[in-house]
Amino acid sequence: MAAPTSAVDLSAALITVPVPLGHWLAILPVAHCITLGAVLLMLRAYPRLQAWLAISGLVLLALIDAALLAKVVAEGPLTMVMGRWLPPFGIAFTVDLFGALMAFTSALAALAAGIYALTDIGDSGRRYGFFPLLMLLMAGVSGAFLTGDVFNLYVWFEVLLISSFGLIILGSERQQIDGALKYAVLNLIATTLFLVGVGILYAVFGTLNMADIATRARDLQATAPLMTLASLFLLAFAMKAAAFPVNFWLPAAYHTPRIVVSALFAGLLTKVGIYALIRVVVMLLPMERQELSLLIAFIAAATILVGALGALAENDIRRLFGYVVISGIGNMLAGVALGGTGGGISGAVFYALHSMVLMTALYLAAGEIARRGGGFLLSGLSGLYRQSGGFTALSLVLFLAACGLPPFSGFWPKVILVKAALDSGAWWLAAVILAGGFLTTIAFGRLFLLAYWRPAPMAAKPAAALWRTGLPLAALTALVVGFGILPEKLLALSQSAAAGLADPEAYVHSVFPGGIR
Repeated sequence: MAAPTSAVDLSAALITVPVPLGHWLAILPVAHCITLGAVLLMLRAYPRLQAWLAISGLVLLALIDAALLAKVVAEGPLTMVMGRWLPPFGIAFTVDLFGALMAFTSALAALAAGIYALTDIGDSGRRYGFFPLLMLLMAGVSGAFLTGDVFNLYVWFEVLLISSFGLIILGSERQQIDGALKYAVLNLIATTLFLVGVGILYAVFGTLNMADIATRARDLQATAPLMTLASLFLLAFAMKAAAFPVNFWLPAAYHTPRIVVSALFAGLLTKVGIYALIRVVVMLLPMERQELSLLIAFIAAATILVGALGALAENDIRRLFGYVVISGIGNMLAGVALGGTGGGISGAVFYALHSMVLMTALYLAAGEIARRGGGFLLSGLSGLYRQSGGFTALSLVLFLAACGLPPFSGFWPKVILVKAALDSGAWWLAAVILAGGFLTTIAFGRLFLLAYWRPAPMAAKPAAALWRTGLPLAALTALVVGFGILPEKLLALSQSAAAGLADPEAYVHSVFPGGIR
């Protein structure tokens, strides 16, 4: 049989033009983290070299994410498709402003935690894989923020979960195993629900490309079970974000690992759940989000109050901070419930960025409290103010920011959310947001009075300052202050990110520059 003489036209299936160099930034954070994690694993016999190589890698990750953010700000969303297959057949990494902001902020938080780990994680923990697992965790987090495919989002959730299981049991203490069991069971249930939702989504749309789904959702609203899908994704992501009534696993688990691991989890993992929820129900299923808005608002209000009241009742500062994480998730859910009206989504985006920095810093501060005061229990802490006025000042800034008080970063997103609630007529939700801030202020006031201001029973010898713990804590606190005093740029970016989610035309055009075929 003679070979065909005509050339095959590959342009209908494959990208035939060279990929612009800048578009490789979309996948570079993930590739960098996976490659460095493999190298670090091979260097487990050299713990000190491994640690410093990991810190260098985290610095490079932050620089890559900064370059990616700058490119997205300047040029809009960008897309990189695997294997040159045209979307929706090729797996797409599509980065818009929301994803780029989250990726860059997560890299800063991970860098601070990595520097802190130079003190918190000894040679034994390094040999058992702390730094390789940290890089694998960042690969999962970065992949979740940068992917443009729903199944790929599920895959990156699995990657970060696998690494988080290794991190939470690092040390193999009884308490860690107990916390890991609770953490694993609830997260695996949530992951299963997510996978079921992905299967239904594919059956309905015949594609898992986010841009493709966003353009088809309105046409299928009358014939497809989109409300079922939205409800299923809401439950799955609410479990991962530790929202009421499936929040109980977080304070039962986050206090058990090493403090630097708790800081990573509190700063990053719950925010991935919130990110996925916003991406799916705001950008892909906006009509269903509107129908579910009242339910989401009630969940948000309950989450805020449960978190604030739980913080009031706690004696262990790690569990106290865990409830503060939960209360913050409630504030972000309030923004999701309010949608674009009056800036609800922009408030949620701003609050997520603030919370990633703040909660990482709070847990690192908890480690410093324990080092200086001898433990994590409020009943046994006192006199920290006399030991170090500088550390007390840093702590006070973080506490005030967590309460949402000016002039720090937590103030502005709460102002946006309260205004959005009042503009939409949800005065009761605005009242809950303010009440949650008031109760959180009481909880942190109690912590400050007992641990810092209460006189020590005897003159305690001041603990030596360590740059490896002080530097990341001071840097994160500086960001909290900077976001509060100069919020205009971050507010503008948050509003632009929210606008891109509400109207994903630029996102879709990045994936399908010639239109959907």
